[in-house]
Amino acid sequence: MIPKIDSQIGISVFSTKFNGIGGRIRTEAENFEVTEVLSEKSLKSISPQDGYAVYKLKKKKIDTNHALADIFRKTGIRLKALGLKDASAVTEQFVCSDNKGKSIDNFASEKYSLEKIGFVKKPLSKKDMIGNHFKIKISDSTGNLSDFTEYDKILNFYGYQRFGSKRPVTHLIGKALLQRNFKKAVELVVSFTSPYDSKENTEIREKLVDKSNYQKYFDQVPPQMDIERIVLQEMIEHDDEQKAIHAIPLPLRRFYIQAYQSFLFNHTLSAAFTDGENLFEAQAGDVCYDFHGIIGKYVKGLDQHLALPFVGYSYYKKTRFDFQISKILETEEIAPKDFFIKEMQEISSEGGFRQAAIQCTDYFTKDTTAEFTLSRGSFATILLREIMKPEDPILAGF
Repeated sequence: MIPKIDSQIGISVFSTKFNGIGGRIRTEAENFEVTEVLSEKSLKSISPQDGYAVYKLKKKKIDTNHALADIFRKTGIRLKALGLKDASAVTEQFVCSDNKGKSIDNFASEKYSLEKIGFVKKPLSKKDMIGNHFKIKISDSTGNLSDFTEYDKILNFYGYQRFGSKRPVTHLIGKALLQRNFKKAVELVVSFTSPYDSKENTEIREKLVDKSNYQKYFDQVPPQMDIERIVLQEMIEHDDEQKAIHAIPLPLRRFYIQAYQSFLFNHTLSAAFTDGENLFEAQAGDVCYDFHGIIGKYVKGLDQHLALPFVGYSYYKKTRFDFQISKILETEEIAPKDFFIKEMQEISSEGGFRQAAIQCTDYFTKDTTAEFTLSRGSFATILLREIMKPEDPILAGF
C-alpha cells in the first residue's frame, strides 16, 4: 500500500519486490551521516595559493542555508554550497567563497564548524560534486537488512525533503506561481497545514486562513517561520500578493518552481513504471546521460543511463514518455509555456532531463547499518523507502 504522503508528491509505486523491514531512521542525528564527494579533478584543483577560498562545513541540527546565513552574519564571509543538506543529520560538505577578498581559517558554533582547506582558481559549482556517501542506521526494524539486494532497481524519485517533508507544500506554491495565482501562493505559504506539523504552528496557521487576521496575529508567528513573517509583513504594509511573493528570497522562489517540476517528474516515473516501460535500460531513441554526465541520444554499446524530461518551457516532446507527461499536464491544467513567467521572469525555468534510475555504488550493510554512495541529486530516503517500505514515512523519520 502506498502511503498518502507518497501520493501527494507524485510517487505511486514501489520499484522493488522486497517486502520491507520497517523501522525508523534519524532517531538521533548521528544515525544519519552524509559526506559530499567531489570529483578527483576538483579535489586536485584545491591548492594552498590565493584564489577563491574553499571550506569544509561540518554540521548537525541545522540546515545548510541557515548555517551559511549564520556564518555571514557573524563573520561577513558569504559562502555558496554545492548541495543542500538538511538539519536532521550529521553532514560534511564543501562550501566556497564567490569572491577573492577576505577569508578566515576556521570558525565554529554549537551546531557547525568551518575549516578552510585551500583555494581554487574559479569558484566550485554543483558540477564539481559528483555524489554523496551515506551511512545510515535503521532502528526498530522487523526484518533483516542484509536480505535487501535490489539497490540497482530503484527509481530516481525526488524525496520528501524536496516538498517540505512533514509539510508537503513547496510544489503547490510552485504550481500557484505558474498559474499566476499569487493570492493562492500567499495563502499556501502562510496557512497550509499538515497533520505532521506542531500543534502551535497549526493553530497559528489556522488563524492566518483569514486575511484580516494578518496584523492581529503577526507577533505570534514564531521566528522559525521566517518566510511566513516576510510574506505577512509585506501583506500588512502593501496588501499586494505579487509583491509579497517577490519579497521571498530568489533561491526559495526558484525552489518552489523546481519542486513542482519534481512533482511532475515523480508523477511521470510512476505512470511510466505502471504502464510497463523499462526504466532501467535505455533503448533506441532515448535521451541518456553518459559516464561523464553529458547528455545525448542513446548509442548502442555505450555506458549510458536513461533520462526523462524535467518539464519546463523548453520541454522536449520526442521521447517515449510524452504520452504520460502530456496526460499529466492536461490533468494538472499546466502547459510547458507556463514555465516562462512574464510577471516574475527570474523564476522561469526551461526544464531539462533527469536520470530515471538511482545509480548506487559501494553498497554495504552490517547489522542495522547501510552504507552507500549515490550520484548527485539522488535521495537516500528514496533508497531507504524501498528497503523499509514504511507505512508512514514521516513517523518513520523520513
